[in-house]
Parts: sequence; structure tokens; C-alpha cells
Amino acid sequence: MRNFFLAYKKFWIAFSLLSAVIMYLFYNALQPKRVLPIYQPSMVNTELVDPEIQYIRKYHSIPDFSLINQLGDTVTAQTFDQKIYIADFFFTSCLTICPIMTDHMAQIQSRILDMPDVLLLSHSVTPVRDSVPVLYQYAQEKGVHANKWHLVTGPKEEIYDLARKSYLVAKEENGGNAGPFDLVHTENFVLVDKQKRIRGYYDGTDSESVEQLLEDLALLRKSYEEKAD
Repeated sequence: MRNFFLAYKKFWIAFSLLSAVIMYLFYNALQPKRVLPIYQPSMVNTELVDPEIQYIRKYHSIPDFSLINQLGDTVTAQTFDQKIYIADFFFTSCLTICPIMTDHMAQIQSRILDMPDVLLLSHSVTPVRDSVPVLYQYAQEKGVHANKWHLVTGPKEEIYDLARKSYLVAKEENGGNAGPFDLVHTENFVLVDKQKRIRGYYDGTDSESVEQLLEDLALLRKSYEEKAD
């Protein structure tokens, strides 16, 4: 009799475990699949978007550009063909948010070294001061891997347009009362997909936001892997 109840008890334990597994699988199957948004100018704070494009609701992507990186090499939109990349805006002499952002970008770099489809792109907002030699020295100090992370300089007008009309991450200095190409960059990291569309904005000074970026990066990469299968 004791053996009978013992066997009965084992059956119910096994049945309960099996039921729990089935319920978990059904729960996961019924959950909506998370998809990253595709950001358009109309979805972003108007302070960060050039008035010419604030009304745009679809088809926004990063256009072609031509800048120079820390090695003196030309970097264009084609450099990022079939790549996911993370972009930001900074300057080497910044003593406020930039050091934190750069440290977080360096942490991201360490997590993507074995991901050939992911790159980093940091634009200087003081391009006259941040010449190629200055960017090179900064890159050496920060442990930048040149094959993964481009620090770029170039015409101020082009960098301004990229910030305000492409990545949508900068305010006009003094509400537009300063020079025609003066801007205040923000702490935003921008996740850009292989079609050069914006898929996420993250606070580059906040560790939790950076972790969310990495989770979203993994989700985005997985979406491309699933399409390839």
C-alpha cells in the first residue's frame, strides 16, 4: 500500500511539472513578439528636429555623408552598408556628459568585438578643434578599435545637418539665435539598422539605458538572422 501511494505521489509530481512546462510554453507562444519601432521625425521631440522635416511620418533614413575618421580615412554611408551601428555626438574637450558617454560607448565596443555586423560612429560637434590628430590621440586614450569605432570630423555644416536632419538628436544653440550652424548635442545614443533607419534612442549617460540598447541590439540582430533562414 505504501508503495502504491508513493508511486501515486510521483505521478502527480511529474504531472504537475509537465503541466507547468506546457503552461509556460503556451504563455510564451501567446505573447506578442516585440518589434523595435522605426523612428520618424514626427515621432521625436521637435526641439531636436530641423523644422524643415518635423512633419515627416515615414521613409526617414540616414542619407549619404562623407567625413574623416581618426585614421584620416574617409567614412561614408557606404561604410555602414549591411551593418547595424550606434551613433552619437560628442567633442574631445567636453568635461560634462561626453566622458560618461565615451566610457559607455567603450563598454558597448567590448560587447560587440565579435559581431562583424555592428559598428560605432561618434561625430565631433567641434570639428575645427577636433582634427584628425586630436581624434587619433583621443582614440588611443580611450582604447578605440579602429575597425569597430569611427570617431569622425568634417565640415561643421554637414555634422549639423546630420544631427538635426538625420539622427534628430541636437538642439539649436540659444534657440536658434546663435550662428547658423551652432548646436547643443544631447546625450542620445542612436541605434541604426541595416536599412539606415533609426530603431532606438538611449541615454548615453545612463547605465540602465545602455543595457536596454544592448538588449535591443540583440533583438535587431536576431530579426535579420530570422529573415536569412
